Amino acid sequence: MNERLHSVLAQRGVPPESLAEVCEVDPKTVGRWLGGRVPHPRHRFRVAQHLRVEETFLWPTPPRGVGKPGSGSDTELVGTYPNRASVPRDTWLSLLQGARDQIGLLVFSGTFFAQSNPRVAKMLAERAAAGVRVRLCFGDSNGRAVAVRGREEGIGGDTLAAKIRASLTYYRPLLSEAGCEVRLHDTTLYTSLFRYDDNLLANPHIWGQPASANPVLHLKRVDAAGWFDNYAQSFEAVWAGARPWAPGQEGTAAHGQD
Repeated sequence: MNERLHSVLAQRGVPPESLAEVCEVDPKTVGRWLGGRVPHPRHRFRVAQHLRVEETFLWPTPPRGVGKPGSGSDTELVGTYPNRASVPRDTWLSLLQGARDQIGLLVFSGTFFAQSNPRVAKMLAERAAAGVRVRLCFGDSNGRAVAVRGREEGIGGDTLAAKIRASLTYYRPLLSEAGCEVRLHDTTLYTSLFRYDDNLLANPHIWGQPASANPVLHLKRVDAAGWFDNYAQSFEAVWAGARPWAPGQEGTAAHGQD
């Protein structure tokens, strides 16, 4: 079954019969798509356009020549984007709203995450109330890693630190929500991570450039030997060494971290 197509139709409130009308096909054809058959390219384009999602999200194409045949790494790459702004807003929203088990965020400031969706804190609280574990990990504004990153980007550590403090204000309401945790880390961050259950958006960092200008990989977990789990393990390692955020104490660096 094409679970992603099922999910998006349900989220959009679009019955299969309506999609059949839009694509000018028999409803049985849409039923076959839902069952796993891949539509003709022109139909894939029309479906993605009508549902306002990326075509590669509904019908991911495994990359050729990546990893070993049959391994997780050659099948878990759902799609790639040249920069973070290229990721459709609907993709961010559908992944967040579709999470059933956990949501994890690992960034320095993650300013765009809230500024592009002013309701993000409320949406995260709603997911937590539904039993989803929400973990948000930001850079320590007074940490060494933030100072170094700011210098490398050419904006200065003080500027990046200010962005972090501004970003955290959006998430203050989450501190009183059961199932929500916010921590600060002081680690060298090679990749910003956005996890939603078995989907993960990885935003690698290129030296001297802001994360927003760098590519984004959309990964879907296949097995424990793939890229997804490598990134997930790095999130867990940083999370374990991070300290809980207490508003007003952002300037206190964590001890014992390099």
